[in-house]
Amino acid sequence: MAPPSPTVTLQLAQDHGLTAAEYGRIIQLLGRTPSFEELGVFSVMWSEHCSYKSSRRLLAQLPTTGPAILQGPGENAGIVDIGDGLAVVFKIESHNHPSFIEPYHGAATGVGGILRDVFTMGARPIASLNSLRFGAPDHPRTPYLLRGVVAGIGGYGNSVGVPTVGGEVYFDPGYNGNILVNAFSLGVVRTDRIFRARAAGAGNPVIYVGSRTGRDGIHGASLLASREFDARSEELRPAVQVGDPFTENLLIEACLELMQRDLIVAIQDMGAAGLTSSSVEMAGRGGTGFVLNLDAVPTREDGISAYELLLSESQERMLLVAKAGCEDAVRALFSRWDLPAVVVGRVTDDGLFRAAWQGREVVRLPVSALTDAAPAYERPARRPDDLDQRQSLDLTSLPLPGDYNTVLLRLLTSPNLASKEWVYRQYDSLVSGNTVVQPGSDAAVLRIKGTTTGVGLSVDCNSRYCAQDPYRGALIVVAESARNLAVSGARPLAVSDCLNFGNPEKPEVMWQFQQAIAGMRDACQALGLAVVSGNVSFYNETEGRAIPPTPTVAMVGLLTDVGRRLTQWFKRPGDVIVLVGETLEELGASEYLAVMHDRVAGRPPQLDLEREKRLHRLCLDASAEDLLSSAHDVAEGGLAVALAEACISGPTALGAQVRLVGAGRPDAQLFGESQSRVLVSLPEAKLARLQTLAGAADLPCIVLGRVGGSVLELKVDEAEQSSETRAASTPAGGIRLPVTRLAHEWRTALARQLGL
Repeated sequence: MAPPSPTVTLQLAQDHGLTAAEYGRIIQLLGRTPSFEELGVFSVMWSEHCSYKSSRRLLAQLPTTGPAILQGPGENAGIVDIGDGLAVVFKIESHNHPSFIEPYHGAATGVGGILRDVFTMGARPIASLNSLRFGAPDHPRTPYLLRGVVAGIGGYGNSVGVPTVGGEVYFDPGYNGNILVNAFSLGVVRTDRIFRARAAGAGNPVIYVGSRTGRDGIHGASLLASREFDARSEELRPAVQVGDPFTENLLIEACLELMQRDLIVAIQDMGAAGLTSSSVEMAGRGGTGFVLNLDAVPTREDGISAYELLLSESQERMLLVAKAGCEDAVRALFSRWDLPAVVVGRVTDDGLFRAAWQGREVVRLPVSALTDAAPAYERPARRPDDLDQRQSLDLTSLPLPGDYNTVLLRLLTSPNLASKEWVYRQYDSLVSGNTVVQPGSDAAVLRIKGTTTGVGLSVDCNSRYCAQDPYRGALIVVAESARNLAVSGARPLAVSDCLNFGNPEKPEVMWQFQQAIAGMRDACQALGLAVVSGNVSFYNETEGRAIPPTPTVAMVGLLTDVGRRLTQWFKRPGDVIVLVGETLEELGASEYLAVMHDRVAGRPPQLDLEREKRLHRLCLDASAEDLLSSAHDVAEGGLAVALAEACISGPTALGAQVRLVGAGRPDAQLFGESQSRVLVSLPEAKLARLQTLAGAADLPCIVLGRVGGSVLELKVDEAEQSSETRAASTPAGGIRLPVTRLAHEWRTALARQLGL
């Protein structure tokens, strides 16, 4: 016989992450004290992770619709029409807290969960991305966490057979106590075979499929993902789930086969909050009720209680609503894939979520109390008192470098700009045969089999920009992600966001969040983009220290002709090198300032969204007319770093001879991070047409030099410089380095510095 359940009290409710006011509201809604099992259900459904209680009013500001948008927020993933009767299904989501506590399994199950969000809509997953943030490279835990996270992503993704085609990795002391692991997946679905998680049909059977339930992950949503870390966080290790990619692979194939037959009404992944959230969310979307028989749930160990069955976050499990009379067909299908499929309940029309166990009803709750009645807060927000001081930067007090060769080498070997080959070589980026641009360029590109269409994928966030100015930083996050697609030949379509912030109960954090939402809103509206899916991850702080605000954006773009794709590296000696866009004297919040002057100060670069939009159109028109040999976004590290990357990031290193002409500080010309700039190379015979397109778009189009040789030679024209600036320049007026040396230093820096 099971031991008696604990007596439900205010203290027990607070131990479950509920506030005194929330517990009082629950009693008011029910007219009684909840049972222990009901308290557990409320604690997960009203958690920050599941209810978005601190963010959902602000999230309503984001644009979520458009002509091609088939599904926006509110389902497992977003869906965008790409023509030919096909659509792409995609989402990015966080698995931050589990990955800090148990890096391998935390990252692996993050990949597994996001894959299930995609294939539960009827889509076959074809690609994954990730966005990773770690602490300072010299922090003692950073190498351990990096190795574990990368191994977890590779171990799961490689085994399940979905390629990891791109991502980003950044290092900052602000993540020393709380790393970020954001996972993205994209799949392809026929527009007439889309499935949603909306229960319907009173009497229809509710069927549990996939792995058996264990005790792993209990309270992962309410107590792990919805609270700060402290010195005892290591004790939360049992709340981290353990994944099995081989079972996931069987589950993908079984579910996709199931969806080819007329057997089911709705289907949902058992993710955060497991059986509880999947049941309640399907019932809530469909306006129905659910009754569950917990004794029927398959388990992998004895003695699991009703409370544990409801809250377990064991992986590789799905819940579906089948059509009445189709139970045997569903069971037979999953049996062929060696997976259990068990009827555990039925749909009702009473609007209640009910669960029975060992002959008694342990849960009887209105679905609306768990969904519609969940708290929604307008938390206080306050601009940080020290922000003006942090944004202050007097360039006249900043000494100019004495040796620009040294500066370029220092930047190329800084962990944030160095090659991430050590990371992505551990991922299989080619499995399934759809990848046509692998990791290492501005965006990944995949072909859609059976068509000429391609999709571009990018993921971006400069958290230093967002810390210095969350509004402008968020504008740039959206603009740069879209620019990375445009320079790859892909028209930006839609956004999935992963908003990583500290404790929303702190007014300074809430102000950061408000500003970031406003920036994302304005950028998306200006660029014609919709936010179709995503995730908010709050409480990313340890012992009171919050992470830098990190509103990560994953973006999907469309290539009508995948053969017109572009990559960032130079291709042919003799090609002309052109800079499209304007370089301003901006060094605020730059990598140059952080690496060479050990300072984080100033505001991020200015951004003109209309100019940015014209730049994207120019890139797409130039790609469509086959004008360009290469195109590369000028971003962190500025023009000099972009030139070096164009020389060394391809299969063969090529040199370049470049001359810059312009007034102002040479370090700002070389290493400033002015926005809305693209570095391109093209045959000289096509230059006039590019200049015509740039003129029509009212964009500067500056010929810098040519591709060729074995060195990167970058001269700064001294004619326009002041005598003070000339005196501080190198004797050669710029940079001259062999590309073989640049390539070696850039490719090996990360492994050297972290001892990998």
